[in-house]
Amino acid sequence: MLGFLVRLLPFWVREPLLILVGSVFGVRIMYLAHRDGEWVAAAIGLVFLVFTAVRVHTVARALRARRARRAPAPGPAPAAEVAPAAIAPAAPAAPAVAVAAEKEPNAWGQAVAAVAVFAALGAALWLGPHLLPSDDGGAPRAVSCAGGEDEELPGAYRKTPRAVTGDELCSALNRPDLPQLLGTPAETATAVSGTSNTAPLTDGKVAQPEAEVQFDTYTVNVSVTYNELSIAQYVKLMEYGEETDVRKLSVLGRPAVLASGHTMKIEINLGGGGSGGPVEQGPPARTLSVALDAKDRGGYCDITVWSTSGALPDDSALLDIAEKVLPTIPDRTV
Repeated sequence: MLGFLVRLLPFWVREPLLILVGSVFGVRIMYLAHRDGEWVAAAIGLVFLVFTAVRVHTVARALRARRARRAPAPGPAPAAEVAPAAIAPAAPAAPAVAVAAEKEPNAWGQAVAAVAVFAALGAALWLGPHLLPSDDGGAPRAVSCAGGEDEELPGAYRKTPRAVTGDELCSALNRPDLPQLLGTPAETATAVSGTSNTAPLTDGKVAQPEAEVQFDTYTVNVSVTYNELSIAQYVKLMEYGEETDVRKLSVLGRPAVLASGHTMKIEINLGGGGSGGPVEQGPPARTLSVALDAKDRGGYCDITVWSTSGALPDDSALLDIAEKVLPTIPDRTV
């Protein structure tokens, strides 16, 4: 269909368009083939360039033929002198009829017009997605947190004043600007979750809600522990653990500490005949722990980021996430 429409165009519109398209595609394909070392692509690019060279030769030959037609014809030979007596009286002249010469189209004008039309089409295709409203019909949508209003909370939440739930923490973490804070603004969340757990080894007496948001590059986990452990005591415990790269700082006027560690990799066999593999060390993670109040009276929020590739964002990303999420978490009351 496209070839049929191209053949309907005038010669001086069709040929410049074919030359422009062939040269652009040919040079582009040859460049990509050279960069990637693809010989098949190089052959395709060579075909485009040969096709363009043939069209250029055709246009050059047509221009030479046009100039030859416009060249002035040689004038008539001078008439022989005749004696006045031999000159016969002239016959009455026929009325002159003005014949308007057919004006041929301007070849260069058509060529310039063809290039301008092609440039306008290219600009429309390039700028269209930015200027026209998009309904995002084909774009992936970020997942949302599941509502858990009917979920029965453990008794530790009723005994802990102003404790947030896993669903509330999930809503606070699953922010539209979270990918930008991580340095991956083009990504959308692939999975989110929020749970209202209790801290391990506390017999269900310490509330510990948790939320997690997964992206293609990073995974962010936020948990709040409502116990009496302060950040100062937490730092002392780190000195006896395996945490590395520990750095004390202040976030929103609250004591905080940055530390590095490793996640755990657990393999679960869902089929019969085995209980799965052993617990292994997972990829490295970076954790920012912030006290729930400025006086550090107990309780803290952990913001942890990791990736399956082992890469970690800058510490500034953790600080930015903390400054956005922490204001939504009530201060610890004793």
